[in-house]
Amino acid sequence: MEVLIITYGSRGDVQPYVALGRGLQDAGHEVMLATSVRFEEFVESNGLAYGYLNDDLLSIIDTDQGKELIEKAGNLYEIAKRTYTMARQVAPLQKQLMRESWEVAKTFQPDFIVFHSKGGAAPHIAEKLGIGCALATPIPMFVPTGAWRFVVAPDWNLGAWYNRASYRLIHLLVNRVWRKYVRSFRAGLDLPPIAEFDFLKEADGTPIPIIHAHSEAVLPRPDDWPDYAYITGYWFLDGPNDWEPPQTLTDFLEAGPPPVYVGFGSMAGRDPKRMAEIVVEALQRVGLRGIIATGWGGLSADDLPETILKIDEAPHEWLFPKMAAVVHHGGAGTTAAGLRAGKPSVLVPFFADQPFWASRVYALGAGPKAIPRKRLTVDKLAAALKEATTNQDIIDKAASLGAEIRKEHGVANAVGLIERLAKVSELS
Repeated sequence: MEVLIITYGSRGDVQPYVALGRGLQDAGHEVMLATSVRFEEFVESNGLAYGYLNDDLLSIIDTDQGKELIEKAGNLYEIAKRTYTMARQVAPLQKQLMRESWEVAKTFQPDFIVFHSKGGAAPHIAEKLGIGCALATPIPMFVPTGAWRFVVAPDWNLGAWYNRASYRLIHLLVNRVWRKYVRSFRAGLDLPPIAEFDFLKEADGTPIPIIHAHSEAVLPRPDDWPDYAYITGYWFLDGPNDWEPPQTLTDFLEAGPPPVYVGFGSMAGRDPKRMAEIVVEALQRVGLRGIIATGWGGLSADDLPETILKIDEAPHEWLFPKMAAVVHHGGAGTTAAGLRAGKPSVLVPFFADQPFWASRVYALGAGPKAIPRKRLTVDKLAAALKEATTNQDIIDKAASLGAEIRKEHGVANAVGLIERLAKVSELS
């Protein structure tokens, strides 16, 4: 079977799908992964065929306007307001990505498509080719439930009615935006218009299967989910077995007690240096050794004391188990890696789904209460670090949760599910 995977976004939006692609390939399927050209080498270095999508939409985030969105957008209202101001700039870029997705599919001729939510052209491409497709997501943000709110909605704790309503509102907004893109795209494919467009349904109203790449140990399946919603477990992309750490990292780990990992990915707004200063002072105040990861620009650290080591990056599956605790922004992938390692997590969420995962870590007892990035101070971070590394209840719960997650086989579960869904689509 030939499987096309379409995803777009930051590395966190790409890495789980690379793991899935490798799993599909190991099971004997041919795989092409289409994503931003900035990840071409990453995709191909993992043995997958690459499908070209341009980088223009991602490049907006690298501008001052995009950094302001990250720095100031702390809730749904702020994100919506700032996104709206960028709408005219984004619209032609989104349409171009849809056309490029179709060019990739025409060339590859897949039997099934797995797509990220930003790959909204996929269901219409699948219809044109007469094949099946499935939406796959690391974030449970599409299937309405009374169990939790839409992940970016305000955490008002108003009960099941509010949780379900938050999904209805978002679906209305998304359908309104995507309807315009889809109308012209379908016309270009010579497909008939859709009378009642719903981004979660095929043209005939059939629900699109939705595959969730998270652990039920972290977020159990709600009782009110429909049967077309699946949970497979996390999709971890483990590095090559022959990876060797730099000697400086090995020496540092052997020179003292387990340190604390600190890394915020590409999150830091416009002042990564100030973020690093807060981290360094907090670690020193509590008397902890630390490793600061600066690889994606989230932290900028120089002139560090001997108790703190700066690294570019290292495989999380190798590094995190050697830590006393992990401090990060709460992205879905990094949260999963920290929990799998069985180490307490200190989360400093910036925006989007990050506060949602931060609240889950706290609810599970695997870390202290999160510190929103806007409220981060040396005092607060020092207190959280002390709690994470001395509270035995947190330490034990994190270890227990990690043991549960390590027993799961998320990629293998997803591969088996995709094989079953593809067979169903062939028969329909």
